[in-house]
This record gives sequence, structure tokens and C-alpha cells, in this order.
Amino acid sequence: MSEQNFKKHSRYIPLWHFIIPLIMFSLLTGSIINLVHSDPSDHYSAALIVVIAVLFTGFYWYTRWFALRAQDRAIRAEENFRHFILTGKPHDNRLRMGQIIALRFASDEEMPALAKRAVEEKMLQKEIKQAIKNWKPDYNRV
Repeated sequence: MSEQNFKKHSRYIPLWHFIIPLIMFSLLTGSIINLVHSDPSDHYSAALIVVIAVLFTGFYWYTRWFALRAQDRAIRAEENFRHFILTGKPHDNRLRMGQIIALRFASDEEMPALAKRAVEEKMLQKEIKQAIKNWKPDYNRV
């Protein structure tokens, strides 16, 4: 994997992030059009196709959402532990999850000060990432 920095740290999987959503949107749209234009004798099967399309969309959405929530919990625990190792105290409870996620890319040298600054200035995730001088890559994320 190439070196990570602010401009090159996003990770996209084309099939998952672009192709499958397009196929699911097409399936949902096509199934609704099919239901609207179907003969009354075919409404039941056309409605079942719409239900299946909605189920697939829900599975797609929640599969990613649940995985991201679990990953966020792990990041919060790891960063809280890292802050404790570096400073002897847990991170500030006022840090929002997005801020903690951004701080994981900060080097050990700058993380405690940047965490304090993030709370005091109410920095956004993007602002925190842009403020990082020594980027600590994360190659293990999902």
C-alpha cells in the first residue's frame, strides 16, 4: 500500500463502494417500475421483488454500518489507551468520536497536544487531520 497522508488516506473498494450500490439502486428502481407497470394478476410477485430489493438495500446498509460502529469502538479504546500511555490520564471526555478517529493518524509526539487543541477549538475531523505534521498510517482498517 502506498504511503498514507491527509490526501491519500481514504480507502475505497470500487466493487463495494460504487458498483454494488449502483446495482442495488437499479434493482430497487427497476422493481418499483415493474410493480407499477405489472398486470393486476402479477402484483403479488412484483411486490415480492420490491420487498427483496428493499431487503438487499437494508442488508447492504447495515452490514457496513454495524462494522463501522464496531471499528469506531475499537478505535476509541485504542486511542484512549494510547493517550493514557503518553500522558498518564485518559483522553478528555469532550472529544467526539470523529475527533478521536482523526487523532489516530497523529504521531505519538503530537497526539496529546492535538487532542487538547481539538477539544478547546472544537476542531472538525478534517481540521484535525490537516493539522497533523507527522502522519501515523493505519493500514489495518476495514
